[in-house]
Amino acid sequence: MYRSVYNDLIQWKLSKDRKPLVLSGARQIGKTYILKKFGKSEFKKLAFFSLDRELSVRSIFENTTDIHSIILSLSAISGVDITPKDTLIVLDEIQDCPKALEALKYFSEDASEYFVAVAGSLLGISLHNNISFPVGKIDMIRMFPMDFCEFLEANGKTKYVEVIMQENYEVLNLLSTELQELLRMYYYVGGMPAVVKQFVETRELTKVRALQNQILFDYSRDFSKHAPQSLVPRINLVWNSIPSQLSKENKKFVYGALKHGARASEFELAIQWLIDAGLIYKVNRVSVVKMPLKFYEDMGAFKLFLIDVGLMGALAATSAESMLVNNNIFSEYKGMFTELFVATQMISNKMNPFYYSSDDAHKELDFVIQGTMNVFPIEVKAEENVHAKSLKAFLQKNPNLKAVRISMKNMIEQENLVNVPLYAFIPYLKRL
Repeated sequence: MYRSVYNDLIQWKLSKDRKPLVLSGARQIGKTYILKKFGKSEFKKLAFFSLDRELSVRSIFENTTDIHSIILSLSAISGVDITPKDTLIVLDEIQDCPKALEALKYFSEDASEYFVAVAGSLLGISLHNNISFPVGKIDMIRMFPMDFCEFLEANGKTKYVEVIMQENYEVLNLLSTELQELLRMYYYVGGMPAVVKQFVETRELTKVRALQNQILFDYSRDFSKHAPQSLVPRINLVWNSIPSQLSKENKKFVYGALKHGARASEFELAIQWLIDAGLIYKVNRVSVVKMPLKFYEDMGAFKLFLIDVGLMGALAATSAESMLVNNNIFSEYKGMFTELFVATQMISNKMNPFYYSSDDAHKELDFVIQGTMNVFPIEVKAEENVHAKSLKAFLQKNPNLKAVRISMKNMIEQENLVNVPLYAFIPYLKRL
């Protein structure tokens, strides 16, 4: 399956000042698959090692820091003659061997002619457990579940992707009905690669949901296996509350929704654990919509989003009928799926969204992003009814700003507001 991160891997290979690569991201988003494909397609030889299973490989890193001895030992174990420039060394699940992570420093300093890429599903968790990280000695790429365009590619809709990326809105208007149907499918299936593969190959929705539930079970098992036992109940409370938190009109995360009298101090570590594991995204509030947005960030007010819209549907136990048959899916659940969709697409496309609310909380903007020269308020509407008092009032007070509305309406450009179709908004935002 096509993954856009492959282009980032190519750029890493071609970079003149290349360092060992760390590919990070949540479990089951395709890191191992893409590194194997990259190694087999772009190099003469691939030397692949799973550090969670191969104890002999872990012992190599634990017993020496001499890079050339390490390379010789890896060659012996793999049966691959590891040579500079034409071999990709892949160390998978590197968080299971802290010494291997430390060794990236020596690869960078003493053996930079070798291509080394590592992957770690729970690397963020490991770094908070006092594992040494070779700061300044590595390159990092973050990987995400498949976005909507990758989903279209997997379903054989390459021409649709081309039209979206070219921002050909005249053609998009003609394709809007079919693109809306494909978007409904994406809401149900999501972007976990194994789930997308299951859907493409079988079109059996019960198998899709069963696989999503299995992934959710695997994640919950990770809570118990890798998190401190005292933290596990709180992680579960935060995790299971996300659908109800996002179904509210005001989607700001509320600790009191977890249990009566809950305080931030009780759940901050649980939230951070889920962020470090790559399972949720945190979008902070800004109190002022001005550049640079970081100056006005309010760390105490935020929204939490699950990494994948399909997993959200499984966690919320939404039916296939409500997602794929009923006409009101885009407006049901108070736009929960639509706002989640927009958030995940922005983050997976390397954007850093915030949201805005006034101090009295009477005015709110779903998202705010920072462009090259200005900031852009973003309003998300789940359907064609795009009436928004908050956005209108905000623009009246800030006539120098141009807002973006993402909705089911076609492309409409006005003086200080542009409406972009929900299924084709990423290329427009990337230009800002």
